[in-house]
Amino acid sequence: MDILEELTWRGAINQQTDEEGLRELLQEKKIGVYCGIDPTGSMHIGHLIPFMILKRFQLAGHRPVIVIGGATGSIGDPSGKSQERVLQSKEQVEQNAAKLTEQMEQLFDAGKDEKAIRLVNNLDWTKDLTLLDFLRNIGKSFNVNTMLAKEIVSSRLETGISFTEFTYQILQSIDFLHLYKEEDVQLQIGGADQWGNITAGLEYIRKQEGADAKAFGLTIPLMLKADGTKFGKTAGGAVWLDPEKTTPYEFYQFWLNQDDRDVIKYLKYFTFLSEEDINALAEKVAAEPHKREAQKTLAREMTQFVHGKAALEDAEKISAALFSGDVKDLTADQIEEGFKHMPTFESPKEARNIVEWLVDVVGIEPSRRQAREDLKNGAISINGEKETDVEAVITPENSFEGKFILVRRGKKKYFLVKLV
Repeated sequence: MDILEELTWRGAINQQTDEEGLRELLQEKKIGVYCGIDPTGSMHIGHLIPFMILKRFQLAGHRPVIVIGGATGSIGDPSGKSQERVLQSKEQVEQNAAKLTEQMEQLFDAGKDEKAIRLVNNLDWTKDLTLLDFLRNIGKSFNVNTMLAKEIVSSRLETGISFTEFTYQILQSIDFLHLYKEEDVQLQIGGADQWGNITAGLEYIRKQEGADAKAFGLTIPLMLKADGTKFGKTAGGAVWLDPEKTTPYEFYQFWLNQDDRDVIKYLKYFTFLSEEDINALAEKVAAEPHKREAQKTLAREMTQFVHGKAALEDAEKISAALFSGDVKDLTADQIEEGFKHMPTFESPKEARNIVEWLVDVVGIEPSRRQAREDLKNGAISINGEKETDVEAVITPENSFEGKFILVRRGKKKYFLVKLV
């Protein structure tokens, strides 16, 4: 199947400006394809959706370009918002742009060879544009009535929209024309909310380059979970690509815990597995859902793609240790990552009787009588080892690298103790 047929099978196409025209062009030549992201904050998994489509075009031999919106990010895209964005400082936009560039380079091997994804910043071709040039040479090409009719603007008219955000589609159109002329980019990809911005860019290209200019737009569907809620959100908030915000273990667990009703859709969207492999996993979901083979595959594929093989191995090791209770072979870093959200206590680095330590120092047990009873019944484990001796002594030597002691009470209740 060709790239458009594959995207259709994966459920990854929402709208196209000219399906047949684009298919003919893709059959004639390898083209430049671009997708943009504004540096308004750190990337979460929702941002990945259009870039996975860009990666698929790359695998099909086309030239992918990622635009980091140093200029557009300074203004703010009005789409998807009911009110004005709070403008960020120039310094904050620059910091975010640098972080996004670093993340994209890691994800897509940017710059390593001529076929790699190319990263550009739209501030580079807009920073020297004067107000008069903007009004005379660019503004004349945009009809206000047409701009008002775009859903990204019309949806804001009742609550109000500033001239700043109103002009966002003009800046994005400048990007498309620049890339069309300088990078031979003929296709823009975006989320469903970007349709108005994309079509504005196509209209601008044809006014500048002629009605027969071959430029196209493609949007992807809004992704919702089977229960109707927005994809990428958890009880704890967004799932970030930055390992300092969402650890690789948490990232792995997010994918591992996906609903059976959603997992095949996510395998199609986010992995590069073949149709044959995904169909085989779909059969396993239907026949043996308790084994969660599809979820395990999704978690492995995504964690390795975003964080690398070593991080995946760590995440799997932590997961296996938590499931079995055999945590003694974990490192201090793995303990910290895996038990980040467990109840956490502090203890001085000194030797104490285990009963006194559990009650008086860390407060895990409510009383010494209860502590003795739990120890004698084998309900207490220290660093993965069951402890039944009420006379045992807890020392810094009992810890993971002098940093943590892990206590388990019963089968599932874990407590992380930091040595201070």
